[in-house]
Amino acid sequence: MSADADVQALRRKGRIVIVGASLSGLRAAETLRDRGFTGSLTLVGDEPYEPYDRPPLSKQVLLGLECAEDTALPRRCDIDAEWRLGVAAAGLDRAAKHVRLVNGDTLPYDRLLITTGTKARPWFHPEEAALDGVFVLRTRDDSARLFRKLAAGPRRVLVIGAGFTGSEIASVCRERGLEVTVAERAPAPLVGALGEVVATVATRLQRDHGVDLRCGVSVTALEGNQAGRLQRAHLSDGSAIDVDVAVVSLGAVRNTEWLAGSGLAAGPRGVACDAGCRVFDVNGIVTDDIYAAGDVARSPHPLFGYQFLSLEHWGNAVEQARIAAHNMVSASTDRRPHLWVPMFWSVQFGVNIKSVGVPTLGDQLVVAQGALNEARFVAVYGYRGRVIAAASFDAGKWLGFYQQQIEAAAPFPPDYALVDRRTDTLQPVDPAFPDPHLPTHEPTVTVTGHSPTERRVQFIAPHA
Repeated sequence: MSADADVQALRRKGRIVIVGASLSGLRAAETLRDRGFTGSLTLVGDEPYEPYDRPPLSKQVLLGLECAEDTALPRRCDIDAEWRLGVAAAGLDRAAKHVRLVNGDTLPYDRLLITTGTKARPWFHPEEAALDGVFVLRTRDDSARLFRKLAAGPRRVLVIGAGFTGSEIASVCRERGLEVTVAERAPAPLVGALGEVVATVATRLQRDHGVDLRCGVSVTALEGNQAGRLQRAHLSDGSAIDVDVAVVSLGAVRNTEWLAGSGLAAGPRGVACDAGCRVFDVNGIVTDDIYAAGDVARSPHPLFGYQFLSLEHWGNAVEQARIAAHNMVSASTDRRPHLWVPMFWSVQFGVNIKSVGVPTLGDQLVVAQGALNEARFVAVYGYRGRVIAAASFDAGKWLGFYQQQIEAAAPFPPDYALVDRRTDTLQPVDPAFPDPHLPTHEPTVTVTGHSPTERRVQFIAPHA
């Protein structure tokens, strides 16, 4: 037996702990068993439920087409795992190789996988956030509570933030016949993800469907009555709106607090790992026993200049989990890189919106198919002379082709004959992304390469 075979045989034994009973955590556990891992497997989750599917929570569940409790993820195989549910991880001791739980228990591990994902960014004022009628939407319980509130027929719903989730909630409200106001501090919905050129289409889409869309303003306060029920929202332009429900949709926060003091490169932007999902420590040294996958992970991608990308995509969570699990039980020569091309989709106001690649890297844009004024088009993004991304409104059939263009580093502007073109925008234009230093809602792909302005780590020279 070769040395690599000996190593691989050893790696298929021992104790693996997965912190995060999520889509990534479940798919990683299944892959570990598929790859022949026979050791003990423990999954830790802060919610009392086994892994469930999150995309339906802002769509089918709020419309009453599916119950929140029916969103459990299907199993591909029996993972023969110990489940520690309803108890969050509180800390990590790398020297002792154990995870500490909030109830005081410790879980020893030989290898650790971090799949803790994200949580909804809370409203900034705790007392206002506690008012009856103020919601966030991230968990199964969040969705069930919001469904019941919408079903009761509130007079007006306020959605704070017009990213993808906020826009989907606004769409659900209009489909249910509810009056809805959307407050967005940026110039347009989806602008942080797709740029203002494309976001103007999203603006028109919302207003055409009866949304009271207010851009360039923020909500400064939520006011309750004496019974503690939400009754009014105050905006930065001095206006006030009487509302019964407010849904706070201000982006996601990565669940990394429990890693404070662990010595890992983990913070508000996620857990940094290499292309093989191995986590870095704060000194940039890769670990060999700790891995990360899913929304909480950020890793370099060769197609995008080796920038560190944080991806909030369903498909990425699945694929990265499989790569991480494979590498956890493989010898070094058999490990694989995570090279998934980012993809995202959303359905709102009857329109299917999809993207592939990293639009936020784009410095130029051209409409290759369709026309912006028809809300049926493909916008192609370029970066330093190559195709970097594409986004479509009701034209998703083209995105497979543009994925191939991205993977082939095809030149931008496209040099092939364009078809179905009904626009006067023949020359590339600036996609008009907002200044990244100004507050806006996070895109579904966040570029998190090193910034010289970040000074979060203090290096201390070792003693002689």
